[in-house]
Amino acid sequence: MEAPVPDPVSASTRGYAHSKGLARFNAWPRDLAEAALLECCGSSRWAQRMAAHRPYPDLETLLAAADEAGYDLAPPDLAEALAAESAPCLHHDAPRAAHLALHAAHAAYESRFGHAFVICLDGLRPSQHVDQVLAAIRTRLAHDPDEERCLAAEEMRRLARGHIIELVTEAGMAPDPFPPVAYDPR
Repeated sequence: MEAPVPDPVSASTRGYAHSKGLARFNAWPRDLAEAALLECCGSSRWAQRMAAHRPYPDLETLLAAADEAGYDLAPPDLAEALAAESAPCLHHDAPRAAHLALHAAHAAYESRFGHAFVICLDGLRPSQHVDQVLAAIRTRLAHDPDEERCLAAEEMRRLARGHIIELVTEAGMAPDPFPPVAYDPR
């Protein structure tokens, strides 16, 4: 088994980026925050709720709020979030046969459950993605619709957490869109 992919950003740099990024996220206009959150989870109700509860004092509180909002998704909200998802991308070096097998597996899943297959692949190397996705689809095709809806919701929560961490990190590492202006008393 391959070891998880190491994060190329040091823990101290990541911590600083999270702190700075969270401060920026908390200060964004509500519509900008909602749009960014909608990219993290495709439910507009979820994104509105998350944006409305700002400011978040730290990343852990933001992630806990994301989990809570995810658990509170009504079936139509979950359906909206699942509809916004697309099939996971394969590493471009994957063999053509892998692409064909995944395409067929995704089609069978969507035909059975009426929405895209979602899975969080955090911590896995790209070379493991194809096998993991194929194995998961095969297993999950045997689920009844209610069981699969619960599992898909859990995967959506895991994906949203990862997207939020990326959002906050990128916001903290990006150049300041509003740099401080030096005071000129003239």
